[in-house]
Amino acid sequence: MTKLFIDGAAGTTGIQIRDRLAGRSEFDIIELADAQRKDDAARKDAINAADIVILCLPDDAARQSVAMIANNRTRVIDASTAHRTAPDWVFGLPEISGHHAVAHARFVSNPGCYSTGFIALVAPLVKHGLIAADALLTCNAVSGYSGGGKSMIAEYEGPDGAPTAWRSYALTLAHKHVPEMQVQSGLSHRPLFAPSVAPLYSGMVVDVPLHHAMFARGANADTLRGALADHYALSPIINVLPDYEPATLPIELLKDRDDMNLYVFADKESEQVRLVAVLDNLGKGASGAAVQNLNLMAGLPETTGLRL
Repeated sequence: MTKLFIDGAAGTTGIQIRDRLAGRSEFDIIELADAQRKDDAARKDAINAADIVILCLPDDAARQSVAMIANNRTRVIDASTAHRTAPDWVFGLPEISGHHAVAHARFVSNPGCYSTGFIALVAPLVKHGLIAADALLTCNAVSGYSGGGKSMIAEYEGPDGAPTAWRSYALTLAHKHVPEMQVQSGLSHRPLFAPSVAPLYSGMVVDVPLHHAMFARGANADTLRGALADHYALSPIINVLPDYEPATLPIELLKDRDDMNLYVFADKESEQVRLVAVLDNLGKGASGAAVQNLNLMAGLPETTGLRL
């Protein structure tokens, strides 16, 4: 049985991970009492007793936890931003980094929610030369407010109700997901990223608009869709949809699920294309992804315990 410790189990991501592990017998979960969760000595003991540690912490605290490892055995899944572009960490998007790489890694960095959608759409197309690595890409995205953690959840669920119907943010163009979006997609330039928050608990839409001048010569919407479909053909988690009938695409389409849908929308001439990913920011965008990576690292089927 795999000994597992979730450092930061009381946070939103940690709670969601525990929910997905409820009733599972493959893991012996090391738990700390409330008074010990911020006790460095207790955390260090738990980290070094575990076979796998999942870090659900702010960046600096995650780095501190990794520094506490005093053995050559404990493996780590880090849900923070701290190690997502670190060369000695495997990026925890198995469909891009490779299932074998994640399964055999000692250190795995769980992707950000927005970047999961962006990288899933863009990386295969860059890899196959359908979008140039030096393309200047834009990404528009909207998430449920749970992506902002406890403080934003409290703000939206307070006695006065949601503070706004919609808000854009990261107006300094320095969102923490941008480095991984660039590096893990193989891009020469950082994408221009415009994230926003909607007044619902969870859900996410990630939208990458393209013009035909950005495609490889001769490529069109069908070529892009076909390349994505081929790349994810064996995935039980990422689905490339050939078409979509309704006139609108709701943010809550995959709410409370751990899979992700990818779409390629275009005008008739493929002059303009929108690459769109729909997922749950707490599912494939966070806790579902962590459990998928945990399954692979523990030698289990990747979908065990996932909400599909």
